[in-house]
Amino acid sequence: MEWGTLVATLGGGLIAMGGTVLADRLRTRQEHRRGLQERRRDVYTEFIAAAGAAHTELRRLAQDGAGEAGLEQASRAALADARIYEVRERLFIDASTRIAGPGQTMFEHLRTLRKAVAAGAGISDPAFHDVYHPYLDAVWAYREAVREELEGHALTPTDFGWSAWDGRERCPICGQREADTASATQR
Repeated sequence: MEWGTLVATLGGGLIAMGGTVLADRLRTRQEHRRGLQERRRDVYTEFIAAAGAAHTELRRLAQDGAGEAGLEQASRAALADARIYEVRERLFIDASTRIAGPGQTMFEHLRTLRKAVAAGAGISDPAFHDVYHPYLDAVWAYREAVREELEGHALTPTDFGWSAWDGRERCPICGQREADTASATQR
């Protein structure tokens, strides 16, 4: 047996095994990235949906009321029933830091809105709008960050013909407050 043939055969086998191991590691890494991307997309969507459900219930409570004594409990239940606390924990586990920050900010504004509703702020009260519009702004900041991360481009308010995300310019109550303030200033 010739040594050159044996060395060439063994060398070729080692190269083939090394290539197979490398390809397998790359495939595993790519599958891991793809799985993480899917988990992130799911939790990002679940978080905004849970916040939306809580927001809808808080608006209903602000519109209808639940009796002075019941607003605290009902507003707390709005967040708990929407599972926002549970989904927020999942967000902190799977989210990138670019999303966790805006998510936490949105959550804090939602809790501030809950406190205003619990204190009896009605949907047309200035106390409600003072916290409601910053919440809307935080929701859109979260959406912007998610779109930027997942798709590489974010929406802007001008895509909708708006000047800002907070909705004040489209709010009849805030528009009336600004008009009343302007007329009082002119007197």
